[in-house]
Amino acid sequence: MRRIRALCGLMLWGGLLSGCQMLPPGEPTQPVEVEEAGQPAADVVERQVDFPAAEYAKLEKHGSATLKGRLRYASSQYGLVAGKGETVSIAPATRYSAEAAEVALAGKRIEPADPRAREYTHYAETDGQGYFEATGIPAGVFYVAGSVRLPDGSRSPLILKQIEIGKGQTREIDLRR
Repeated sequence: MRRIRALCGLMLWGGLLSGCQMLPPGEPTQPVEVEEAGQPAADVVERQVDFPAAEYAKLEKHGSATLKGRLRYASSQYGLVAGKGETVSIAPATRYSAEAAEVALAGKRIEPADPRAREYTHYAETDGQGYFEATGIPAGVFYVAGSVRLPDGSRSPLILKQIEIGKGQTREIDLRR
């Protein structure tokens, strides 16, 4: 059985993210964590980077930018599969989130993120065709990540891109792998 639960502002799969159905401005968003059933705790990688409180204190939690996109995965078996009803996470690019992204891209899980990091991560839900929109994003550099449930019930590998967005800017991203 798979359990989806919010992950920390860095690509938290055990610290990662995913999603799109437009969320109303100002409404709190919830992180999502993906856990594989029966996956032993020993498979979770311990964090080597401590939460850098001073680095995060310099970041804004909310802003005026908008990120729009579409989450898709190109499968050799199923073709291009849209991420329907998924959660996309948008986490500030920091030393802390970079560690989690690296571990997740290696196909491993990292221990859950510090709750303080989650305060800086934004989430969006995808619609039936994989489109998402997140508003209230501060200016900066972010990791945008998600995964797609495939027709056989398995999940795609993590799909992750780094973007930079300016104050008041609307940015579009093709989140696909």
